[in-house]
Amino acid sequence: MRDYLQNLYIKAVNLNNENISDLLEKNNNARFLDLGCDDGNLTKILAKVIGTSSIYGVEIIDERIKIAEMNNVIVKKFDLNGRFDFSDDFFDVIQTNQVIEHLCNSDNFLSEIYRILKPGGYVIVSTENASSWCNIFASVMGWQIFSLTNFSSKKQGIGNPFALRRDNGFDLKFWKHVRVYNIKGLKEYFEIFGFEVEKIKGAGYFPLPCWLGKIDKRHSHFMTFKIRKK
Repeated sequence: MRDYLQNLYIKAVNLNNENISDLLEKNNNARFLDLGCDDGNLTKILAKVIGTSSIYGVEIIDERIKIAEMNNVIVKKFDLNGRFDFSDDFFDVIQTNQVIEHLCNSDNFLSEIYRILKPGGYVIVSTENASSWCNIFASVMGWQIFSLTNFSSKKQGIGNPFALRRDNGFDLKFWKHVRVYNIKGLKEYFEIFGFEVEKIKGAGYFPLPCWLGKIDKRHSHFMTFKIRKK
């Protein structure tokens, strides 16, 4: 069962990355920022979709920063819970994939994104969905929901026998989830900070085929928002 779910998960991640790409706009002159750029591989792909060579990233793991810089990403290292090391109204496009759920100060995160984004610029935000069917099922069973099994620095996959990661294969200091959201919650959250929600896409529909999440995005496992600074 875990192998089957792992295969579905990989397909859902790939579809979610496609959703992110589909929401980007062509702009050869855009300044593009990836918050949580990791090794820069996805960052480089998304920059190519936009058509820009002005590529910035933020990352906190030194070994990933080195790889991202080899991918021609201008990387800065700082905590996304604090003030961002960028000027006001600097970026045209910002992307952040599977990051907001890790942050203690998400209010600061959104206000700082708003500050450094140009008027009329847009942000792509992707995260897991607390209302996905697999999370609902886990909750009914009295298990920890899938999206909140990594909340401790001691062990992954706590409280859910089908969690995909129940070992210590990652640096748990950076992989802990603080909170998860659903579609209505995130939509209102973005609007509070002055963003206009333009489009929402879904991916993943465990244990069923991941493309069903594109149809029923309220219960998809991944949800991706395109939001714009008014």
